[in-house]
Amino acid sequence: MNTFSFIFGLIIGLCICYWQRNRIDSQLQQLLKGAPYPVDFSTSLPLLSLVRREMHYLHDKQQQLEQELFTQLSILEQAPIGYLEVDLDNHLLKCNQQAKELLKIDRWQIGQVRLLLELVRSYELDQLIELTRQTQRSQVKEWFFYSSQYYLNDASEATNKNKSNINKSTALKAYSYPLPDDKICVFIENQQPLAEISQSHERAFSDLTHELRTPLTSISLVAETLQKRLQNPEKHWVEQMLKEINRLIKLIENCLEFGQLQTNPEQYLNYEILNIKELILSAWQNITPIALRKEINLDYQGLDDIFLEGDAARLTQVFLNLFNNCIKYSAVKEMILVKVSPLQEINELEEISIDVIDSGIGFSEIDLPYIFQRLYRGDLSRTRQGADTSSLTQGSGLGLSIAQQIIKAHQGSIIAKNHPQTGGAWIQIILPLKKPANLS
Repeated sequence: MNTFSFIFGLIIGLCICYWQRNRIDSQLQQLLKGAPYPVDFSTSLPLLSLVRREMHYLHDKQQQLEQELFTQLSILEQAPIGYLEVDLDNHLLKCNQQAKELLKIDRWQIGQVRLLLELVRSYELDQLIELTRQTQRSQVKEWFFYSSQYYLNDASEATNKNKSNINKSTALKAYSYPLPDDKICVFIENQQPLAEISQSHERAFSDLTHELRTPLTSISLVAETLQKRLQNPEKHWVEQMLKEINRLIKLIENCLEFGQLQTNPEQYLNYEILNIKELILSAWQNITPIALRKEINLDYQGLDDIFLEGDAARLTQVFLNLFNNCIKYSAVKEMILVKVSPLQEINELEEISIDVIDSGIGFSEIDLPYIFQRLYRGDLSRTRQGADTSSLTQGSGLGLSIAQQIIKAHQGSIIAKNHPQTGGAWIQIILPLKKPANLS
């Protein structure tokens, strides 16, 4: 009886061991099937050896990935472009050396939990990150960063040279991208060298226009005097010369105005509360005689009572320029559409969108990137073909540049493109409804 019980128990134990072994083997096979590379089960190697080999492979792969990650982080740390990363609560997670230098970050180390706002006082950067998080789309922003403090090599010493850096500005351009878990990464490009070159060109151009203004005025006075004393055909020649001189004087005045708006915009703006519809219709009324020649009408679509704070004369100048271009490049009996609509409030900023659309052929794709460049004039042979070219005259190339500077002075933006439905030119203006705090 005891022998039978022993044999019976031994059989049951062997069955349990066999079942357990099969169960473990099945689990190991399932585990190996999930391996990153196919496993050959037809080999004579036991499953434990296959698992051991797989673990060695994964260990080697982990080391390889860690080495690649270390290399990428090293490259990112030494990259000539700034990089930073923030979490959902805008805590700074990563920041390379270039970003530290550009944003003057010297009180943060990897692993510290610090809000980005504590380290960098930049409203534009905060707005860029927040907009990226809300839209979950990449964004681009350019601005001048002003350091809020200066840094000393020796805390016990403060020199005038150090103090002079307090208000030093740096031109930056940032590209933001959404990451998983509501993280945001930002690449920051140093635009200061380009800004300095541009400023140097602007100063040279401004000096040149100042130097030309006085002699041209003198020549104009002489021409006016000769005009009164001469008879035809000499008088006609002087009249033509006087027209060209006045055109050059007007061009120089536009150049000087452009420079003033570019360097000190706040000094040339007189803010007041404006009704947008009345402002647009008033500008159209001024240019109606030109529109009637081609029987072109204005179609205003938008709210009747919407107000913004801005410079009436400057904004009227913008719309006069846009309407003049629309009329110039539109066919007879066309319609110019102006759509005014409020934008979704972002970061407590109330903004308005103003779209000016004509029904012509639109901008040349070659000219589009340069529309707002100073003194740029598109080739009439390929710009808006099909328009009434008999009425086209070459402008100074400053109208849209000045319009852009006026909009920028109001802390707004202006872009040019072609409308997908009408095929005509489409100028979109974004303006804040309230005067920016930094211009108060």
